[in-house]
Amino acid sequence: MVTSSPPTIDIEALGLDEGALLLVRKALLQLAPGAVLGVTGRAPGWSSHLLAWCRSQGHGFELEERPDGRLMAWVRRSDQAEGRWLGAQSTGRAVLGQEQPWPAEQAQASWGLAARGAKVEAGSPPMGFALNRRDELWAATAGELYRQAAAAQWDPEAAIDWQAPFELPDAVETAVVQVMTYLIENENAALLVPARHLGQIHPHYREVMQLLALQCADEARHVEVFTRRATLKGREPGLSTAGGQTSLRTLFEASDFSQATFLLSVLGEGTFVNLLNFLHAHAPDPVTRQIARLTARDEARHVAFGMAHLEHRLSVQPDYQIRLRNAMEQRYDELSTSAGLNEEVFDALVLLAAGSLTPEAVRHGHQAVQTLKQEMAGGRKARLSRLGFERSEAQRLSDMHTRNFM
Repeated sequence: MVTSSPPTIDIEALGLDEGALLLVRKALLQLAPGAVLGVTGRAPGWSSHLLAWCRSQGHGFELEERPDGRLMAWVRRSDQAEGRWLGAQSTGRAVLGQEQPWPAEQAQASWGLAARGAKVEAGSPPMGFALNRRDELWAATAGELYRQAAAAQWDPEAAIDWQAPFELPDAVETAVVQVMTYLIENENAALLVPARHLGQIHPHYREVMQLLALQCADEARHVEVFTRRATLKGREPGLSTAGGQTSLRTLFEASDFSQATFLLSVLGEGTFVNLLNFLHAHAPDPVTRQIARLTARDEARHVAFGMAHLEHRLSVQPDYQIRLRNAMEQRYDELSTSAGLNEEVFDALVLLAAGSLTPEAVRHGHQAVQTLKQEMAGGRKARLSRLGFERSEAQRLSDMHTRNFM
């Protein structure tokens, strides 16, 4: 018989199947293992229900009839303080601070889909995620980039004045349509490559998972606006070449996340930022200009993540630079017989910069495209140098980048 005065609770007429267990559990959590809690109530069968629950949780149970005829159940909290949570796994900390600047080095399959920082019950089914090592996908700025991306999402219907009045010469409108057609297929690749890896990321690295999800959303939005501009004047999209498709296919063949990020984000999308800025500067109409400005902002954020990730990986695995070099050289070899940027896209860019088909205007437009290509090469070289490649090597690798830009 319990002779001390332990804490008690009265669940009154509330049945255990109506929520009374919540009150019992909360009260027990306030006690140390081995301490006793008194429970009384008057719902039909409450004591037998409580007994069954205590047995399932490993808690002690003793029933006493009081002088007033009411029953008092004495529940002794199990020495296995967590009951069913005995053997539960810790998944680290949700809040990353100075003591823990990054998530766990490796996420366990047994953590499944649990939130980082949660306690995972023993026996939870394991879930295999191929990208379960921090250094294979992490970026120190991933959380901040995700917050920026979330704040920067834009609605194509509201952000772009699709009703803006303009009429272009037939040749110029054709050039816009061809460039938009080219952008669509490249953005299809830029959406599907990260989407391929997204489903393999362990949710423990939620910042990267969330950021890539928004990156996919960015690319889906880009495909929409490029398509709407291509067809804005009632035309069908233009030409898609075998060379362009071959170039983009090689991005899908990079199965390693870091190598795919290197080829797509650091090199391809980095080059595309230059191209979109070129379109903004030479856009022949307000809709194209608005589209170029908004999409360039998104692409710059994708490049920022790619650089941050590779800087992190190279900081912990310096010899990984060899694998990046090999990935670029392999892609170059595979594309050595392809045509590269098709002449239709090149001519379209020249015409957009020229504004008309007069010889002097075309000379100006051609020079503008040559300047664009120099800026693309310079940007690639600068990013490669930032990743630790020697100057001459950075120049060599930049020169090897696909002539299809992406």
